[in-house]
Amino acid sequence: MRILFMGTAELAVPCFEAVAKMPGHEVVAVVTQPDRPKGRDLKPSAPPVKVAAERLGLPAQQPLKILEPGAIVAMKAAQPDLVIVVAYGQILPKSLLEIPRLGCVNVHTSLLPRWRGAAPIQYAILHGDRETGVTTMYMDEHMDTGDIILQRSEPIRADDTSATLHERLAKLGAELLVETVAQIATGKAPRAKQDGTRATYAKKIAKEDGRIDWTRSAIEIERQVRAFNPWPSAYTQLGGLLVKIWKAEVVESVTGKPGEILPDFVVVTGCGGLRVLELQPANSKRMAVDAFLRGHPVKPGMVMG
Repeated sequence: MRILFMGTAELAVPCFEAVAKMPGHEVVAVVTQPDRPKGRDLKPSAPPVKVAAERLGLPAQQPLKILEPGAIVAMKAAQPDLVIVVAYGQILPKSLLEIPRLGCVNVHTSLLPRWRGAAPIQYAILHGDRETGVTTMYMDEHMDTGDIILQRSEPIRADDTSATLHERLAKLGAELLVETVAQIATGKAPRAKQDGTRATYAKKIAKEDGRIDWTRSAIEIERQVRAFNPWPSAYTQLGGLLVKIWKAEVVESVTGKPGEILPDFVVVTGCGGLRVLELQPANSKRMAVDAFLRGHPVKPGMVMG
């Protein structure tokens, strides 16, 4: 088959590389987002899929908007049998969905219809899900509502962060995509409608979502710490200093007001306490609590918030 691959983020790279190596199929075009400013010096940085494409000797198209007439013309000119979309970052118009004779396939990191939307990995951790997974589906004009092809589950570990879970799901997604493409090629791919009554939604994460509300329970805040690692991080204020919390554990029985620091760096929450294990003050590096306390005297009774 002639395959057009659309992807941008690091999540898409294992899928792209796996499909590019499949015998009997050819990636005839790669579409990704434009280079964006990154880092403190804001130099233009190529998206991970573009870097991977160059490594494989495949040029990448980078339209600013996928709705640009030139972008659609270029994709039609590639004459793909199948379009694969993984973490591309733009909604595809009907005119594009109708180009490939075998349809457009998406790899989504949840067990649809649970956690449709932009941040399924973070939301699975935030809500205490015991498992998540990967779904391949035929795309339609709506967000993550297309017919399911294949699914594979993956347990969520008690210490999983979005980073660790992302890594496993990226690998699982690549394996599932290879199986999906093989089944489509033979005409044996299954197709199942989603049950929309069971759908949940994972909205795009904003920086403000990382701010810790100490009136919430310790269980919720500990999940927030893991879900927003590495971005936007779970953060709070301590004596006017912005502090990111990278690792913490729940302590069940404490007394005090929310945000109050107790001995052993246990912070009182709306229900239970949170023992901080690793944190990062503004303009510094991540460190264990002991290292932080050597440079930042913290006394019981101080309040975070």
